[in-house]
Amino acid sequence: MNESTTSPTSVRRWTGADLRELAWLFLRLGVTAFGGPAAHVAMMQDEVVRRRKWLSEERFLDLLGATNLIPGPNSTEMAIHIGYDRARGPGLAVAGICFILPAMLITGALGWAYVRFGTLPAATWLLYGIKPVMIAVVVQAIGALAPKAARTRSLRLLGVLAAVLAWLGVNELAVLFGAGAASVALARLGRGRGAPSARPPAPSDEDTGAGNRAAALAPWLPGFAVAGSVTLPGLFWVFFKTGAVLFGSGYVLLAFLRADLVERLGWMTEAQLLDAIAVGQVTPGPVFTTATFVGYVLAGPAGALVATVGIFLPAFFFVAVSGPLVPRLRRSPVAGAVLDGVNVASLALMLVVTLQLGRASLIDLPTVLLAAASALLLFRFKVNSTWLVVGGGALGWAIHSAGFAG
Repeated sequence: MNESTTSPTSVRRWTGADLRELAWLFLRLGVTAFGGPAAHVAMMQDEVVRRRKWLSEERFLDLLGATNLIPGPNSTEMAIHIGYDRARGPGLAVAGICFILPAMLITGALGWAYVRFGTLPAATWLLYGIKPVMIAVVVQAIGALAPKAARTRSLRLLGVLAAVLAWLGVNELAVLFGAGAASVALARLGRGRGAPSARPPAPSDEDTGAGNRAAALAPWLPGFAVAGSVTLPGLFWVFFKTGAVLFGSGYVLLAFLRADLVERLGWMTEAQLLDAIAVGQVTPGPVFTTATFVGYVLAGPAGALVATVGIFLPAFFFVAVSGPLVPRLRRSPVAGAVLDGVNVASLALMLVVTLQLGRASLIDLPTVLLAAASALLLFRFKVNSTWLVVGGGALGWAIHSAGFAG
């Protein structure tokens, strides 16, 4: 077994082969990782824990929990954490860039088409087949991680409570930090410490309450952007600021960008911004590549590049600073208890997002059968999730061509 799998504090000597393997893995995930942060994290767990055994379940959970506690795009930060764990600084850069690059290119191409033709190509048939597959992928990951994250009665209780609160609409950050504080209190009472942590997907897109609070924060440090004039420095600052303070995705990202781009600066219309968010949701890879689309619409290829660098740059910084601290946190009784609570709450959030995705995705008999078949192939035959995503997209296309779906 690989040294990094057995001891999170050991330092293995990385090689050029490690960097090539990281590049290939995250380029492939960047092309096939549909379904939002929960699904992205599930695919990473399948690849780096179950298949390659680069990380133990415990180590993966701790990195996931740490990712949940810093602002920025969750699944991208998880990719960066994995790269750092595998090959330190060079791995951090390679994994993060390779995960972002395919989505950036695809979203940039859609931005070009949008500017040229004034509309977006329909992709409902693609998601029709892929979303049921992603539900099975996430369920498989939750099943693998849950025994490690919730291995004591108190942590299982915290997980159930976190899931109930998230389902009722309590802000995901309140759930995460509340679970961490409760885990510390329980540990001090001698009622059990639980296992390492796992961090859920980026906060759920359905959390409109978090979105409203984000809107109030969006004008923070308005800086260099001036209403009425789109400039590259101004565009960079808008997205850099967003990437540095935003927890979550979906409606939260929409609220930030709406406050800046529509209301304060007047650079986009409501309809254009909604189209940009839709592109980020339906393309593979991180939803934050919405920035690429917006940048292209506002300032062409240079704008696309500047906006993308701006929104993702803080993630690299936060992981570079926090990554080396994760093993130390695990060794500290108090910080370890916080990680335990955050990890089990993260899995609870992941479960809630999956239930919400299921309600929107399992809409007829073909999608239910596709989800069930995917689960069978994952659990019984250990089929690689990437091939399931490709197969789901192909089936979605076939069903659409036959006239049975939009």
